[in-house]
Formats: sequence, C-alpha cells, structure tokens
Amino acid sequence: MRPSFSLAPGARRFALPPLLAALPLAVVAPPLGALALALGGFVIWFFRDPERSPPPNGVVAPADGRVSVVREEEGRIRVGVFMNVTDVHVLRAPMDGSVETVTHRPGAHRPAFTKESERNERVDVALDTHDVSMIAGWFARRIYPYLSGGDAVTRGDRIGHIAFGSRADVLLPAAYDRADLLVEEGDGVRAGETVVALRDDAETV
Repeated sequence: MRPSFSLAPGARRFALPPLLAALPLAVVAPPLGALALALGGFVIWFFRDPERSPPPNGVVAPADGRVSVVREEEGRIRVGVFMNVTDVHVLRAPMDGSVETVTHRPGAHRPAFTKESERNERVDVALDTHDVSMIAGWFARRIYPYLSGGDAVTRGDRIGHIAFGSRADVLLPAAYDRADLLVEEGDGVRAGETVVALRDDAETV
C-alpha cells in the first residue's frame, strides 16, 4: 500500500501550469495573474489528502460526500457516495480484504448523481469480502486506483482517487441486509471514518 500523503498523486501536474503562469501574467495582466494563482491554489486544495482514523468495526464509507444510492442488487446492497467539488476525493477501503481484480470500464461522463451515471467510465475493484466501484462524473476524466490484483487492504486504507469527480460505491457482502445499514440517501459521510453498515455480531472483517 502507499504511504501517507498530504496531497493525492496528480496534484503537481494540475497545479503547476497555473502557478507558473501566475507570475508573468501578474506583470502583463494582473487580474489574469490573480486568477491563475487562485486556480493553482484551488487545485492544491482539491487534491488534499488528510489523515483519517478508521473505527475498529463495521463497513466505512469509501468517499467523502453524501449518500446518493442505497439499493439491492442480486441479494446484495449497494451504497453509493456522491462527491461534491468541495469534498476530499481520496477514496478509502470500506473493509479489510484481498484484491482479486481491478477492471477499468470505459463509458460516458454523465453527472454522477443521476441514474445515467451507471453507464459512466468506472473502475471496479473486486475483493474477496466486498466490491468497490470508482465512477467518473461529467467533469471527471481520470480515475486513479492505487490497487492491483493480490494486494491486501485494511479498513480505511487509501485505495485511489478521482480527479475532479465524482462517485464511489461499496457493494456489501451478501451477509448484510437493510437492517444492518446505518445511513440513508442524503446522509453526509467521511471516507474511512463514517460507518455505513454494521452487523449485530460486530464482526471486525
């Protein structure tokens, strides 16, 4: 797994061009220079990667944002989190597990809070205990998974980020049902910290 970062990978690539342009623009066109500086600062802030303290039990949210999807799929429950532009976009492992496959699926770039986003570009991570989907939105164009097949993850580990977007889902193990859910659509959550589901037996996997 990756070590701790204060900024997600890719921050320099997006932030440097406006920051480098800010100085010459400040000389020839001060308003444009200020705009370039503000843009570079926004990118750095957007790629922030704060530390999180995962709880010992339960399934934690994969992303910061608001719960936008709660539904059943073939006997399993999917919980999706929509990330607004102001949210941290570093994704976290909802549970301990071992990565079986990481699959990139090309697709559209519809707004991530709409039903049409099901056909968006995505990266699906299948683990032995659960599944995670990283879904691009209308503005997001780059999904960066940090995982590959065979990797072991611990609840709360960083598992990827989406540049300028958008939605992350966890597909719970079949043993979970709606009675185990602790969130509903519209609830605010924090990646790696907010427990979205907990079994009565409080298993630690």
